[in-house]
Amino acid sequence: MEEIKILNPFDQSVIETLPFEDEKSVFMKLETAHHLFQDHKKQLPKYERIQILERLAEKISADAERFAQEAAAEGGKPIADSRIEIARAIDGIKIAIRELCTLKGEEITMGITASSTNRMAMTIRQPRGVVLAISAFNHPFNLIIHQAIPAIAVGCPVLIKPALTTPLSCRSIINLLHEVGLPKDWCQMIFCDNTVTGKLVSDSRISFLTFIGSEKIGWMLRSQLAPGANCALEHGGLAPVIFDQTADITTSLPPLIKGGYYHAGQVCVSVQRIYIQQSISKKFIEQFTEGVKTLKTGNQLEDQTEVGPLILPRETSISG
Repeated sequence: MEEIKILNPFDQSVIETLPFEDEKSVFMKLETAHHLFQDHKKQLPKYERIQILERLAEKISADAERFAQEAAAEGGKPIADSRIEIARAIDGIKIAIRELCTLKGEEITMGITASSTNRMAMTIRQPRGVVLAISAFNHPFNLIIHQAIPAIAVGCPVLIKPALTTPLSCRSIINLLHEVGLPKDWCQMIFCDNTVTGKLVSDSRISFLTFIGSEKIGWMLRSQLAPGANCALEHGGLAPVIFDQTADITTSLPPLIKGGYYHAGQVCVSVQRIYIQQSISKKFIEQFTEGVKTLKTGNQLEDQTEVGPLILPRETSISG
């Protein structure tokens, strides 16, 4: 069986080696999830799902530093920012619980025509089916929470394909879910190549695709979904900032510098363009440049580091 080395992006040291799954193994997991969803006797009642998610949030809170260290080591984000990522993940679980408590159908107005007199109609919400979550590297812990926890909350089995560079956080979350009471087959990690993933996306047993990544790949995968399947695609943004003469440069520079160099720019909402009024452009650029020079770069696991490494060495190349 082929194995994949999970590397620390800072020094390319091997953190761990994981087995690469073949097509047969991946589709066995899909079949398991599909049968699980069809067996109504195995559906988890809402209160049990709430209890599982509450225990999950407690477990993550109790061991937050370990998860932050793991996410930083595999993903390259500075440890200070990874700690914030774990806190956001806990908030995400709590939000899912709150939303689950308010999800409801509604009554449809009847009696407004002769044929609907003395009739009652209503809608109810039901889980769609098997969810396939394809995630990204830049927030290896929180993105898994962001994609998988809503599926689990509403009663959908979920298959998670983490980025091949950052699967350890995904594995930790799934292990925790099983530890706090979620039956194993409700949440499974798949670790396979893009060819197998493409075949999985187009399978009719996938009811919902959640994808975080490039626009090109996202729209391509959407086109391959089976009839009736739905999707949510997150492609990031362009994140422009408009800076005119009324803005205070001194107070504005720190968040702009942080936004531009957060996780070495590998974030969809990072500051990517700044439009500056010409009359203040020289002063702004000089102060912005000086501020960037003070950023502490280096090993992402050191507390003082503000800018860590890029996820892969090849990302340092600049194409024309």
